[in-house]
Amino acid sequence: MKALEVVFFTRLCYDSGMKAKTWKQFSAAREHYREVVDQLRLQLPKLGSFQQKLVDTRSGPAYTVETPIVYNEALDDVEPKDDIKLILVADNPGRREQAAENRRYLVGPSGKITERFFREEPSLGIDFRKNVLILNKTPVHTPRTVELRELCRLGGAALETVIAQSQLTMVGILEEFYHALAPIPVWVIGYSEMKKRGIFEVYTDALRKAPSALFDQLFFYRHFSMNQFTIDLHKQAKQGETTGQTLERIGRAYRERVLGG
Repeated sequence: MKALEVVFFTRLCYDSGMKAKTWKQFSAAREHYREVVDQLRLQLPKLGSFQQKLVDTRSGPAYTVETPIVYNEALDDVEPKDDIKLILVADNPGRREQAAENRRYLVGPSGKITERFFREEPSLGIDFRKNVLILNKTPVHTPRTVELRELCRLGGAALETVIAQSQLTMVGILEEFYHALAPIPVWVIGYSEMKKRGIFEVYTDALRKAPSALFDQLFFYRHFSMNQFTIDLHKQAKQGETTGQTLERIGRAYRERVLGG
């Protein structure tokens, strides 16, 4: 088996759930994540007004910004008996993610596509809503990720600095969760804005300095939105490969493209 499949296989064969030490570390990472979001809210009291202005002046669905900075409340549902098999890093919370009725990551159209992918690939042994821990590159909401640029223009240099700092912090949070759950694959979904001068350049630079154990388990892929992920997977699949083998190969290739190793 290739490395990615070995990780999935061994986690399925051992007893499900977290040992006491793992649960303690997971809980500490979760609490730190919550504290980071709370601190950002205090730092950016006017953020919601800038986001609402962005929503009101753009083409697209009108809605009220309810949660300017979104902590993934799905983490609060995780219990010691649960078996987290994969960490998935998306971009930032969108319209549905910030809604007060949700406040969870990947619950919009992209989330439904992601959920369907794992359901249709049972060989991976992943239930998306039970076995996947979802993080973002920043918890700051915008209707679309590319609109983080416009949000920074509205909020000025101070807001741009805080959003950049949030990316550094989120890499640290990722490291904490990985340390608690390792060995576990980490899928970074969407890399177009991780290039130099991209929205997530800061996140990229921080990932390059990640501990080697984490770095080796980073796999990069296209977005699930508009079926980009699935189309790319099928396009690059080779005869005789399992889905897991294809995922490992292209995930490592994209990692080398983005991070250089």
